[in-house]
Amino acid sequence: MDGGGLLFTTDMLLVLSLLLFTVVMFVGEWIRADIVAPLVLVLLGLLGLVPNDELFAGFSSNAVLAVIATMIMGAGLERAGVMAHAAQFIIRLSGGIERRLGMLITAISGGVSGFIQNPVAVALFLPVASRISARTGLPIAKLLLPIAGCITLGGTLTMVGSSPLIVLNDLITSANRNLPSGAAALSPFAMFAVLPVGLALLASGVAYYTFLAPRLLPERLRTAAATPARTESYFEQAYGLTGEVHEVVVTAESPLVGMSVVEAEQLHGAPLILAIRVGSESRLAPPADQMIWVGTALGVLGPREQVQRFAENNVLTPRPRLREFADFFNPARAGIAEAVVPPGSRFIGKKQSELRLRKRLGLSMLAISRGDAVITRDVREEPIRAGDCLVFHGFWRDLAHAAENHDFVLVTDIPKQEARPHKLWHALALFVLAIGFALYSADRLPVMLFAGAVGMMLVGVLSVEEAYGAVNWKTVFMLASLIPLSYALETTGAAAWLVQELLRGIGAWPALGVQLLIVLLTGFFAMVMSNVGATVLMVPLAINAALATGGHPAAYALLVGVAASNNYFTVTNPAIAMILGPGGYRQSDLLRVGAPLALLHVLVTIAVINLLF
Repeated sequence: MDGGGLLFTTDMLLVLSLLLFTVVMFVGEWIRADIVAPLVLVLLGLLGLVPNDELFAGFSSNAVLAVIATMIMGAGLERAGVMAHAAQFIIRLSGGIERRLGMLITAISGGVSGFIQNPVAVALFLPVASRISARTGLPIAKLLLPIAGCITLGGTLTMVGSSPLIVLNDLITSANRNLPSGAAALSPFAMFAVLPVGLALLASGVAYYTFLAPRLLPERLRTAAATPARTESYFEQAYGLTGEVHEVVVTAESPLVGMSVVEAEQLHGAPLILAIRVGSESRLAPPADQMIWVGTALGVLGPREQVQRFAENNVLTPRPRLREFADFFNPARAGIAEAVVPPGSRFIGKKQSELRLRKRLGLSMLAISRGDAVITRDVREEPIRAGDCLVFHGFWRDLAHAAENHDFVLVTDIPKQEARPHKLWHALALFVLAIGFALYSADRLPVMLFAGAVGMMLVGVLSVEEAYGAVNWKTVFMLASLIPLSYALETTGAAAWLVQELLRGIGAWPALGVQLLIVLLTGFFAMVMSNVGATVLMVPLAINAALATGGHPAAYALLVGVAASNNYFTVTNPAIAMILGPGGYRQSDLLRVGAPLALLHVLVTIAVINLLF
């Protein structure tokens, strides 16, 4: 950068154009993020900006392999019932004291997230929070936001807790190949190299959520009803799903004869149709196109008066008790449950009628909660959004099986027939051993984590099919596809040129000013695109900025890795997106509670990293 500086080249223009395209696509969401990333990968190859032997290196990178292994181990811990024990432990240790309960659940959730991916940690703690709310009477809105915030903070405890830190070492390896002559190569960060920063952030987060955040929550959330111990009471209060299950039989004179289920449901005053028996075949969650004939038995949900009125108007014969469907509506086998739609779900943008949930998954969707709105009418034709809380009715086994596809995350603590509590100690031992052995070398981190994942399969904590299902392949492909973009920023000189122009613009800023700018830019890009995208973009720029200003390149790279988790406002943070619906939060609530924490995150990050380096 001496003399006249770097000259702008065609390759730089192409790389920066691809970078701008990536940012715009992530922000505008015209194309799904997990399609944008592979598209950028292909364009990098076609334009010759990344050599063929490096183009697909992201798929075999340590970062991607570590992400896969942590997802599998997280599923193993869930299958073994670790989180059910965690809920009992937290309630017992808190002694019923609200402040102590809040401190425990935030500290424990944050600690757990240091070793498994943030979305996995949120999925594990959603039913824990629901169970604690039901047993203690504490509003779930006072639990979920602190849990999501501290899970985000706790991801900075280790180099495997969050995607930005997992990918950081691979980006450093890529940067080493392009360092100017005389510059010392950067060493990869060891497993717990970031621990002092993570501990400071998590401790400040726990203190913030314990003492200050409760005062910032709006009154409607502080006084909201807790999740009742009885599931029926909760869904009646939250969604207006009142009444009981009744059984009616279609007579020869009924106008329902020859109608489909969806046509019957659209009749005025129709209750929810949850089950059907035609001839000798019975099923829960009847498909919309299922035809109704003479003698068809229907299992419907609604107040007794509504069901009786509907039966009279449509010449149906009510039965005094459940004859055909008694086993279907046994609470031990089936019931109503809430599930939240995470970012990246295949449900987003689609209607229930398009998803055919009843035919494909055996689930009836009864309602959608979106912020303050509860949608129960024409729910079949309502497009689903990220963060929506869906209310399903179905068999517990069908709900659990459908949740394995990662299109929704169960909030309700349902009976899991496939849980393996007898494997609890096997799962914990393998998890602890994998993390323990990973301490010795950053290079062998994926091997050690995979050893724990394979060990869980060998001892029966997880089946091989369950392990495959535990991996969120959308995350894997997006992460692997974006790594070559960072390589191209370095090798073409685009990162160095951007830093050169930036430094010309800001003049002789002090080191703390440059660090603050890097942290703020990283946080901004993490909010508008994704934390991985922000890391891929900013690490090359931060390293070049350190070299240009005499700073420590490793410290600047770590600033980016930690700052990429500073997102408490938008659904681009999966942890936040997954608690919006269940907690009933508004965007204003996130800003009100999250803004002071974001500022605290910036100050603690810069202070501790400067102390370390």
